[in-house]
Amino acid sequence: MVVEEVIDVPLGYEPRPQFVPFHERSKRWSCLVCHRRAGKTVACIMDLVDEALRSKKDDPRFAYIAPLHVQAKDVAWTYLKRFTGAIPGAEINESELRVDFKNGARVRLYGADNYDRMRGVYFDGVVLDEVAQFDPRAWPEVIRPALSDRQGWATFIGTPRGRNFFHEIWETSQADPDWFSLMLRASETGIVSEYELNDARKMMTPEQYEQEYECSFDAAILGAYYGKEMADAEKAGRIGVVDYDPSIPVHTAWDLGMGDSTAIWFWQVGPDCVRVIDYYENHGQKLDHYVAELKSRPYKYGTDFVPHDARVRSIDTGRTRVETLISLGRKPKIASEQKLMDGINAARVSFPRIRFDADKCKFGLEALRQYRTEYDEKTKVFRDTPKKDWTSHCADAFRYMALAWREMVIPQERPRPRVETRVPTMNEILAAHDRSERGRSKRI
Repeated sequence: MVVEEVIDVPLGYEPRPQFVPFHERSKRWSCLVCHRRAGKTVACIMDLVDEALRSKKDDPRFAYIAPLHVQAKDVAWTYLKRFTGAIPGAEINESELRVDFKNGARVRLYGADNYDRMRGVYFDGVVLDEVAQFDPRAWPEVIRPALSDRQGWATFIGTPRGRNFFHEIWETSQADPDWFSLMLRASETGIVSEYELNDARKMMTPEQYEQEYECSFDAAILGAYYGKEMADAEKAGRIGVVDYDPSIPVHTAWDLGMGDSTAIWFWQVGPDCVRVIDYYENHGQKLDHYVAELKSRPYKYGTDFVPHDARVRSIDTGRTRVETLISLGRKPKIASEQKLMDGINAARVSFPRIRFDADKCKFGLEALRQYRTEYDEKTKVFRDTPKKDWTSHCADAFRYMALAWREMVIPQERPRPRVETRVPTMNEILAAHDRSERGRSKRI
């Protein structure tokens, strides 16, 4: 690629043939589903640099966004520095992970784990890498609005991780003529040698291989705690429309974040199933915000199950969050204390009894699908602790619900034992009379 607007200088980048159509596209929106080591990150970094240098706008701004800020640095920063180091006048800022150019353009790296940091900025173009691991709120709430006033473009790239937000983007790109789409499977590109692919098959499960190398959206999410349970619930039709029953109280299960997200599940317990009718999550809000949110819904409430740290006294108020909730008219109760894995197992066992409202619980359901264990790259094994990310608060609140709902079960009325009645025969009546007479004679 040669930058013509600044100076004709080779940047040391020769695009792979598979990415030439992407570089030549004219569409505003793009989705690239690529196998591991296909070269998608390099191609997209160079696309950002090229667009930045050619832009005629005032102070153009471009961004590469990874799931985590540290991930952006590990994955993309080396490439960005390497391919911009030869550009005259380019200034590299190590502390802010950005490169500024002579025409006023800037390319900067961000992490979706702190997407609020991007509020208030504008973008002329963005690349969202491994978007399957993003908090689904990052795009609609912050990144998409940042493109509006300057009509910026966006490219979504990654490897599948189940049927989630990234899958929705891929489906949209296939159906909408305003999108450019590209899928690169390892069996078709020839980028990774056949020898290497065969060796990878020996060391990976079939599901892992299909996801990482063949771009399968249907392969199970690696390390997902509730992957099988969620798949079974969908197949059995337990995720759909679940109406609120006004005759049954609505209980809530909370995970109370300190300075970050608070998650709340809304559920009813009937004689045949647990009805999960709603979900709400927000961050950076005080307890009165969540209480007001609950009051805005037309539910008749029962008990609010909260975690053990709700008994910790606040330095600011001197009160526990249990006391604050009581003062706000709620009925909090500390959830049963269990070890983490015992709680996860309780949630797994509960799934066959639970029905979810697909619309009102959409965000919570996606978090449960994505909730997974950490993978240790050094030892090549899954750890026995969950990955701390945007799914954690939702999954913790769900775990409290799984431990609490059994206390609220409405027992089905058991039929009374049937009493057999039979008219005695005449011989039985006479025999009973004789026994009675003999007993009276003995007493006399």
